Amino acid sequence: MRIITHPKYKESEKALLQLVNAFFSEGNLIVKGSRNTIKSNVLGEEKVNIKYFKRPGALKSVIYSFFRSTKAKRSFNYANYLLKHNIPTPFPIAYMEERSGLGLLGDSYYVSQQIDYDFTIRELIHDPLFPDRNSILEQFAAFTFKMHQANVNFLDHSPGNTLIIKRDAGRYDFYLIDLNRMKFENLSVEARMDNFKKMWLSKTMVKVIAKKYAELSGQPEEKLHKILLEKTLDFKRKITKKKWLKRKLKRK
Repeated sequence: MRIITHPKYKESEKALLQLVNAFFSEGNLIVKGSRNTIKSNVLGEEKVNIKYFKRPGALKSVIYSFFRSTKAKRSFNYANYLLKHNIPTPFPIAYMEERSGLGLLGDSYYVSQQIDYDFTIRELIHDPLFPDRNSILEQFAAFTFKMHQANVNFLDHSPGNTLIIKRDAGRYDFYLIDLNRMKFENLSVEARMDNFKKMWLSKTMVKVIAKKYAELSGQPEEKLHKILLEKTLDFKRKITKKKWLKRKLKRK
């Protein structure tokens, strides 16, 4: 097992390896997916999250071993990039990779600090009467603008991947999670609006976000609104059609 830790946690390597070795028998389950599992545990006096990436198949194992960074490594490196550019994300503690004698990737893990958050964007989407909804959306638009200015194209910018903490005086903090799919590039206006499409925004939400983003970027509000609405509706139609086809195939 190869372990890479943040310099602040160098002395905790042994304890981190113990947590990972006991992953399947200890800790509290947060997410159980077909490929990834997330658990919380305690490192010293600190709450941490451990994300387990299941051993890839033969072809992907070769790709991740020799041609592309693993998901665990990307999560760690991308988190460090975000923090360097003042974009909040749970603090990256370490990542581990299990390798065979031939250097092929087996299981891997990413460890980060646990964030005790209040809600995600998902709650706002399903509740038009959510308290302070428009203010949260405006602050979320500003958060995303800051991310774009740092050349971050977060490919999984979806409702559950931004944790939100309510502070005082109507202020909210946003934290990105599930980081392993990102591109770092200069984003055009079209690409910036496209980055919002997975949020599943209503027409009212589109209006609020376009207005705030226009204010920050200096772009015409009407232009941003038109692009964002088109991107959002196209994405919704595509997903709805995909679900309809799946249901139809299941009936056969």
